[in-house]
Amino acid sequence: MSDVHTGKGWPALRVDDWEPTRRSLHMWSQIVGKVRLARAPLLNHWWQVALYVSPRGLTTSAMPAGTESFDMEFDFVDHVLAVRVSDGGRATIDLRDVSVSQFHDAVFDTLGSLGIEARISNGPNEVEPAIPFAQDTHRAYDPDAANAFWRQLVQADRVINAFRAHFVGKVSPVHFFWGSFDLACTRFSGRTAPRHPGGAPNCGDWVMEEGYSHELSSCGFWPGGGDEGAFYSYAYPEPAGFGDVAGLPDGAVYDTGLRQYLLPYEAARQAADPDRAVLDFLEFTYAAAADLMDWDRQALEDDPLRWTHKAR
Repeated sequence: MSDVHTGKGWPALRVDDWEPTRRSLHMWSQIVGKVRLARAPLLNHWWQVALYVSPRGLTTSAMPAGTESFDMEFDFVDHVLAVRVSDGGRATIDLRDVSVSQFHDAVFDTLGSLGIEARISNGPNEVEPAIPFAQDTHRAYDPDAANAFWRQLVQADRVINAFRAHFVGKVSPVHFFWGSFDLACTRFSGRTAPRHPGGAPNCGDWVMEEGYSHELSSCGFWPGGGDEGAFYSYAYPEPAGFGDVAGLPDGAVYDTGLRQYLLPYEAARQAADPDRAVLDFLEFTYAAAADLMDWDRQALEDDPLRWTHKAR
């Protein structure tokens, strides 16, 4: 078992050292995520398109396929994409030594062999340049780096879920968005928000309008930020004074360009208690947003241990 008080289980992974593998995983996750987009019915804020951290990697969870269901899981232990169907069908795609275009073709050949049809748009979103998947010859996969990336996500997912448990209002799952390539969890006040201006590269403004239709405080982990990635927190619409709140936890900063609070992953990893360092950051930045936006925190928050005193 990991010792969360010494940082054991929190792997070091410099972004510069695994950028080629990160780019492969970003494009591969977009292909798989777009299959989920094609097969799953719309949920508010695009929650149906996200992936989820699993004990092996990243999974779509179950998706409909006629009267059957199927899932797709990046397995960063055996380094395959596993596809499983409720009728018993299954197949794997080896992640080693495969380009983006080859992975794209293998996904649709595999789905076709299992009787599953899916049509997706031919290029990635939220990146520039957006090379069509079938034409992208980028090839890079370091199994050790992919495994370390997933183990970073395991820690982030675990701690953010503990943070999520204190909120009883509308709140998203802790889920991985393949467009921005980050793990996210979003709390909502219940009020609508001003129309989002959009502006993400190769992504329609209407996508952001759906995602940001209601007032929110969002947090997560971005594996591309800083030297080793970063935890982040932001509000939409951002209230006046949000970036100037005093008393930030050690290591945290407000990035005026991103308009987000950031806690470098390495600051958490090197802390005496990484869990506490991340939770302090998430709780502080959420409270700053909620108080400045005048949320009804008494109605929206509760103690996740509220029933533990009951006899079992």
